[in-house]
Amino acid sequence: MNDMAFTAGEHERMPAFYIPHGAGPCFFMDWQPAGTWDRMAGFLKGLADTLPARPRAVVLISAHWLEPQFSVTGRAQPPLIYDYYGFPPHTYQLSYPAPGAPGLASMIAQRLERHGVDAKVDHERGFDHGVFIPLKLVFPDADVPVVQLSLRHGLDPAAHLAAGRALTALRDEGVLILGSGMSFHNMRGYGDPRYTPVSAEFDRWLTQAVESEPAQRDALLQAWTQAPHARDCHPVGGEEHLIPLMAVAGAAGDSRGRKVYSEQVMETTISAYRFG
Repeated sequence: MNDMAFTAGEHERMPAFYIPHGAGPCFFMDWQPAGTWDRMAGFLKGLADTLPARPRAVVLISAHWLEPQFSVTGRAQPPLIYDYYGFPPHTYQLSYPAPGAPGLASMIAQRLERHGVDAKVDHERGFDHGVFIPLKLVFPDADVPVVQLSLRHGLDPAAHLAAGRALTALRDEGVLILGSGMSFHNMRGYGDPRYTPVSAEFDRWLTQAVESEPAQRDALLQAWTQAPHARDCHPVGGEEHLIPLMAVAGAAGDSRGRKVYSEQVMETTISAYRFG
């Protein structure tokens, strides 16, 4: 693939998704309680079949990469970063040899800069588990080029909405944009039934926000900390698992959002959203 040959109008318009990536390498272990991650894994395995065409590339914003400025992976063959701890040895042998796309990475950085968003290409960074764990289910053959976009320190929702808007046109160029996180991410809340109603109320608010008309959606998401139980579901300093949604909503442009997956996992409600 010539990864510089991205031209608008020649390809099916891709949707954008905010997806859950589970807990560490959860989809590839057999010691967890039976069925805990099965429905989430099934959703991810079926995602590619919902696309209008095979994507030319994936741009993925993971909760697990924060930088002082927006950064894009620029390696032709990014290695994997096993940034999870205490899991079985075989989970540190997982592979996902998807190619990078250096030309696309440069294009993304340039588009961000043109939109007033400070950005750089990182020629050393590999893919963290927020990338390769879900993509092993979505595109198991690892044959779709992947570029990872970082979050920015401070986790300002407006900045991430703006970064996403700068990349909206990529969807018309055959590029699938994915935000990888968890719509509930309070480590103390998992497995605690007291968080079941708390997470459900936040999820209802989040779904209403995502499904609002685009201008209202973006305004609501920018002010997400005012949502019911916002900080119970995403404590201060831990909202990195929600912020990829902001970048995806920005990239959605005028595409309306809708919930495409939801279930209770470890006593908490987890959802995924599609735009377009």
